[in-house]
Amino acid sequence: MIQSPLSRVAGLMALTAGVLTIVAQVGMFLAFVANDRLATLASPLYLPSMVTFFVALCALLIALVAANEWQAHRGGVFGLIGFVAALVGTTALAGNHWFDTFAGPWLADSAPDLLAAPIQHGVLTTAALASYGLFAVGWMLFGVASLRAGVFPAMISASIVVGGAAGFLALSPPFGIALGIAMLGLGVWLTRTGRVTAPALEPVAR
Repeated sequence: MIQSPLSRVAGLMALTAGVLTIVAQVGMFLAFVANDRLATLASPLYLPSMVTFFVALCALLIALVAANEWQAHRGGVFGLIGFVAALVGTTALAGNHWFDTFAGPWLADSAPDLLAAPIQHGVLTTAALASYGLFAVGWMLFGVASLRAGVFPAMISASIVVGGAAGFLALSPPFGIALGIAMLGLGVWLTRTGRVTAPALEPVAR
């Protein structure tokens, strides 16, 4: 049996990411006011929920790396691609969300007319859409890689694929809850299993 310090906390980090994601998404949903960004920013739930979701994304990154240690020996090239794609996608979405969390309230105070204006298509919009797409595709690929590796239960891996697809709208709550639930399931399973199979004893997927 091989256990790294990071792999030992995979279950805890997945559970943390799942719980924080669900809590944050509920808060963000309650704070959201349709077609009124200024009213949304003024909600007392906005900043706490947004900060919570940023922490959830950070936990998700750690959980991703830790969980990948459980199946990297069976993932092959496709598994590596799925892992890197999810890593890049989550990092991109976390950066996008950080801007919304902290720059949004600042703009509301400093330039409210800018936020009240219709959204213009440009570099910022393109970058935001790219982060949504990278996040969704990355987690879908990671879920498929998990299905191929066969280390995690198939239902959990499939739920990661579904959560990834819904993750394209993760910054539009409550769509991010799907991946949060998938992380909860993975966290429970990892915590109960509590071990990592030695890579040398397992065949490598191609």
